[in-house]
Order: sequence, then structure tokens, then C-alpha cells
Amino acid sequence: MLQRKIHDIVKDRLNRFPAVTLVGPRQCGKTTFAKLLGGIYFDLEQESDKVSLDLKWNSLIQQADLVILDEAQEWPDVFKRLRGAIDLDRRRNGRFLLLGSVSPALMRQVSESLAGRMALLELTPFSWAEVPYGQRPNLWLVGGYPDGGILDAQQYPRWQQHYLEMLVFRDLPLWGLPAEPQTTLRLLKMIAAVHGQIFNASQLGKSLDISYKTVKSYLGYLEGAFLIRRLEPYFSNLKKRLVKSPKLYWRDSGLLHSLLNVRNDNDLLAAPWVGASWEGFVIEQVINALKLRDVAFAPYFLRTNDGHEIDLVLDFGTEKWAIEIKLTSSPDLSAIGRLNKTADLIDASRRILISQTPENIDNGKVVSCNLDWFIGNLSEH
Repeated sequence: MLQRKIHDIVKDRLNRFPAVTLVGPRQCGKTTFAKLLGGIYFDLEQESDKVSLDLKWNSLIQQADLVILDEAQEWPDVFKRLRGAIDLDRRRNGRFLLLGSVSPALMRQVSESLAGRMALLELTPFSWAEVPYGQRPNLWLVGGYPDGGILDAQQYPRWQQHYLEMLVFRDLPLWGLPAEPQTTLRLLKMIAAVHGQIFNASQLGKSLDISYKTVKSYLGYLEGAFLIRRLEPYFSNLKKRLVKSPKLYWRDSGLLHSLLNVRNDNDLLAAPWVGASWEGFVIEQVINALKLRDVAFAPYFLRTNDGHEIDLVLDFGTEKWAIEIKLTSSPDLSAIGRLNKTADLIDASRRILISQTPENIDNGKVVSCNLDWFIGNLSEH
């Protein structure tokens, strides 16, 4: 069984808060992870567990054991009970661990009932640092879902297809998405086709025969289900005019590739959009790696109207990193030159070119490296 890197962060938050809510997409491993922490487990999608929790509640809150409530949004009344139990003894930390896929109901209950009483964390599918070295090359193709192929390559892409069907026909409607399932499925495929491009709600709306406002509303549900990442543009007091619309990326590359009918590595490398796929994959891995190091930062991209671009800007408050992503094993000096020129616009303290190069060079300010080296050396900076 693969060790989840978020383990120490969850333990830290349990030591400092009465409750922790761990959110993430369906089937990313939340239940398996939580059970390994120990404690008393209840699945609130099961009526029998609801009854058991109800009958045992008064005794449970007196015990020292961690109480794990899976799919907590399925029983809204439990949030009032949690608030009451926590307020009776605010000095006791590490009492409750809530698990849930983000839905409007879950986040509303958490914000209304447990504000100031809990920490919120996100568990993603397996990321680069969590996968054994020999399996990392396959992570780009199949994505990180435990059952999606990273542990058993034969599961891809059938598992991804079934997973998306479950979300489209069951989960997203239950969470409030008002679209017809066939419309949602078309939207997912269209977003896959524009992966890594500037978001144009009007263009998507015309293709679906809905308004751009409706498209934006639907997109919020897809973000809430951890399917899509909306990467916002970096704003600064530059003399150049900047692109001000966000970029859209599929967060899991395996889901993206299944929607685009990619069956294997040969299909992937032959696709005309393969560079955009690699770019989105690297962005997601970098963001996940920083979160697993419990680092505070904000991710952006930068594009000027005259063609200068940085794929990923990481703003740490005290410094900024400019990251360019190329699908090549032999980056040339011109790529570094373009990166430096654009990074100068935002006074980036580090300029990093991530490619598939076998040679990693770091002069302190400018870096040319592969993804494995970059993630492995994050802790040094």
C-alpha cells in the first residue's frame, strides 16, 4: 500500500484543531487513508451507520478515540451535533475527522456550523512523490486515481469512463448541477478539447446552446468535484497589456486522456495537443507537491497581448517563481532566454524550465530540470 504524503499534515491539524475536514474527489483514497489513522469509523451513506452513530453519540463524544465521519454531507444534522460537542470542551483537539466530496451542502454546513473549529484539507489522487519511481512514467497517461491504472495498468481507460459516467448521471445532479446528463457529458468533452487554453464561456455556451452565465455556473460544479482547475491570470502593474481570462485544465490527466480517446502512450505522443496535456500535468504535480510540503502560495499564469507568457507563476508572498514547461528532452538556450525575458517583467526570483531533460542544471536563479528533479529538490528552497 502506498503511503500518502498528507499523513503528517493531517496529524498536525488534528493536534491543533478539534475537527479536520478532508475533502477530495470521489475514489481518490480518502476512506482508505482515514481508516489507517485509527479511530471509530462511520459511513454516513449507510443508514445502519447513521443509526449506530445516533445511538452511540453521547458515549462517543466522551471517549478519546478519533471519530471518523465519511460522506458527512449525507447527514446534515450531524453538523449541529459536532458544533455542540466541540463547544462543550474547546480545549480538546483531534476529536473528529470528516470526509467528503465537495458539494454545496458539505461546504455550507462546514462554513456555517464549524467555522473556527476545524481545519480544511484536500486529498488528491496519487501524485508524483507518492508513486514508486518505476511507475512515475505511467502517471501522466493514466492519472493518479488508485483504481484508475496507476496500480494496475489494465484498468485504464475503462475505469475512467465508468467514473465519469457515475459523476455525470448520479453525483453531479445530486450535488445540484441542473444540467441534463448528456449536456454535462458534452461539456466535459468540450473542456477536454480546450484543455490548457484561455477560458471562453461564450464560445462554449454557443456550442451547447446555453448562455455564458450558465456555462460559468456549471463550471463551478465541475471545480467543486475536483475535475477542473481554473488557473487565474497574474495581475501586476506592468506596462504591457495582459490577458485577463483564466485558463482551464483537467486536474487528472487520466480523465482527460480517456475523454480524448487516448488508449496508450503511442496515442498520447501522437496527439496534436500532447504539449498542452504535459503542461497541465506538470502544473498539477507542482501545485500538489507544494501543498504536500504545507507551503502557502498562490498559482497563476501570465500572458501579455504581445505574446510573452509564463506557464506557471508561483507567488509565495516574499518571492515569485516563473516556471516554463516544455515537452522536450533537449531544451535549448533560446527557451531559457525567453523565460528570463518574461520573468523580468514580474521580477521573479527563480526562473525554472521543466522539461524531460536527463540533465539538471541549477545556478541558483535559473534552473533547467526534469519534473522528478524539481519535486525532489523543492524542500531545499
